[in-house]
Amino acid sequence: MKHYDVIIIGAGAAGLMCAAHASKRGRSVIVLDKASKAGKKILISGGGRCNFTNLYIEPEAFISNNPHFCKSALSRYTQWDFIALLESHQLSWTEKTLGQLFCDQKSNAVVDVLLSECADVDITLNTDVNKIEFEDRYLVSTNQGDFQAESLVVATGGPSIPKMGATDFGLQIAKQFGHKSIVFRPALVPFTFSQQDIGRYFKDLSGLSLEVNISCNNQSFKEMALITHRGISGPAVLQISSYWRKGNPIEIDLLPGIDAVELLLSAQQNRGTTNLKNILNEHFSKRLAHRLAQVLMPVDLSEKALGDINQSDLKSFAQILNNWALTPSGTEGMRVAEVCTGGVDTNALSSKTMQSNKQSGLYFIGETVDVTGWLGGYNFQWAWSSAWAAGQAV
Repeated sequence: MKHYDVIIIGAGAAGLMCAAHASKRGRSVIVLDKASKAGKKILISGGGRCNFTNLYIEPEAFISNNPHFCKSALSRYTQWDFIALLESHQLSWTEKTLGQLFCDQKSNAVVDVLLSECADVDITLNTDVNKIEFEDRYLVSTNQGDFQAESLVVATGGPSIPKMGATDFGLQIAKQFGHKSIVFRPALVPFTFSQQDIGRYFKDLSGLSLEVNISCNNQSFKEMALITHRGISGPAVLQISSYWRKGNPIEIDLLPGIDAVELLLSAQQNRGTTNLKNILNEHFSKRLAHRLAQVLMPVDLSEKALGDINQSDLKSFAQILNNWALTPSGTEGMRVAEVCTGGVDTNALSSKTMQSNKQSGLYFIGETVDVTGWLGGYNFQWAWSSAWAAGQAV
């Protein structure tokens, strides 16, 4: 049996970050992971470029049953701290939209930084955890042998993208030690629709994208949406999916920043002989303009001149353009979800150290915890911040 000060289960973003900071404090640390490579999700993130944080990290960008829980860690290890870490390793970055930061040297380089910071850490891969016990210390039994430590950090992430080996193992550990959890749900995930809605609204439009403002449950996002062969995706859709629940309608403003009633009534007055679909062509692709004019109202308006459309019908059509209510049948699920909402209930964790209030020496960090960020580097920042907080305490 090998003895350490700290055992960390999970060699992802949070696990490696925690290991690095614990080892810098002189703690002997081992990281266990069943994967064949450390940082597998980091490697595929951001299309291989790793959207490692965001310039505009605020607590409001995180979803949790306790919205205050994330504040302490995020304020003590900030986006600027992680930027400084990358820059200390001569890495550079580029800002894309909405403060999203991507590593110029790609995802591999970010993993290399973390592994370099873990120079004094033992990392054991291809390791299946069979059993965890606690007497006065934690005993972790694996296919690679048994390990013992006074502190155990659970950094196993959530069950999204199961083809990469992701599971809800962290919640199983939490349950073993008397912790409640909020069930994991897929988040940052495309919506699917019934075949009837696909046929009516989206058929033959797959691949078209447009800027929208999409709303659900008192939250809204103005970004791009993408029509797919099964529904809709794109940044705006992924963002709002984290707030959506089965049966909820979503509202889509197809002309954000434009009063569609004013636009169309003015066009009716000044360009009455012009077909509705031709007016819409000025704001949408031709295929989408034609489809909207065909299907948003009970009567096909696509070939009608504006002057021949009843003003109340035109007004109703315009109002739908600014507030199109649709009800998804579901999402693409864990298979493609970038993250999950839910996780270990934060009410039994210290927001300062991530340590359990029920079980001494037990810590939960990263996506395993009931804290989920927006698309755009927020979830990585939570991994860095929560891992740093635990790394100062284990």
